[in-house]
Amino acid sequence: MISGDARGASPPLLVVVEHAEDEGPGLIADAAIDQGMNVWRVGRADPLPTALDRMTALVVMGGPQSVHAGDARLRAEVSLLHEAVTRGVPVLGICLGAQLLAAACGSAVRPGEHGHELGLGHVTLTAPGRDDPVFAGCADTLPVLHWHGDTFDPPPGSCHLASSPLYASQAFRLGRAHGFQFHVEVDAVLLSAWSARLGLPRGASDWLRETEALRRRVIANWVNAALDAAP
Repeated sequence: MISGDARGASPPLLVVVEHAEDEGPGLIADAAIDQGMNVWRVGRADPLPTALDRMTALVVMGGPQSVHAGDARLRAEVSLLHEAVTRGVPVLGICLGAQLLAAACGSAVRPGEHGHELGLGHVTLTAPGRDDPVFAGCADTLPVLHWHGDTFDPPPGSCHLASSPLYASQAFRLGRAHGFQFHVEVDAVLLSAWSARLGLPRGASDWLRETEALRRRVIANWVNAALDAAP
C-alpha cells in the first residue's frame, strides 16, 4: 500500500480509495494491471491524493460507513470526487463509493426505505444502460452481489443505468463517472471474507465461477474507457 502524493508514479495510474481492509478492488485491480496500469491503493488511514492531474482514473470502493453520518474523511472524499468529475477524470464508485459519487454530483444519500439489500442477486439494465459502453456485451440482466443499506436518487443530469427489484437506483453515469450500488469486483478472496457476514449460500463459489467472465467484461469495459479518455 502506498500513501502520500502520487508524484513519481508512471502513467497510466489508477488510484483506488478503500474504506475497509476486506473491501479491496478485487477484479478491478486485475483488469487495470492487465491493461498496463499502475494501481495505487489508498487505505482508510492514508491521506487522500491531491494530484488529480497525475491520475488516469479514480475508483472509490465500498465500506461500512454512511455518507450522512458526518464523517470528515467521507466529506473530503466527496470533495475529491466532485473535483474529479468536474475535471473529467474517469471515476468508478462501488457501493459506498457510488453513494459518495452521488453526493458529489448533487444527490442526497439516505437510509433505504426497504432495508438492507444483501447477497447474490441481479440488476436489470435500463435502455440507457443497454447502450452504455461499460455494459457492452452484457445481457439485460447482470448477476451481482448486493451489500448496502443506504440508497440515493440518480444525480441531476445523470443517466440512470440499472435497477433491482428492491432499489431502483443501482447504477448511473454522469460525464466520465459511473456509480454502481452493487458489487462486480468480487473475487475468491473477497467472497471468502464476506461469505459468513452476508450469510451466502453454499453455492456462492459456483456463482462466483459462473459469473466471473461477465463481471470481468464490465470491469474491462470501464478500464478501457478510462484509458481511452486519458490525455
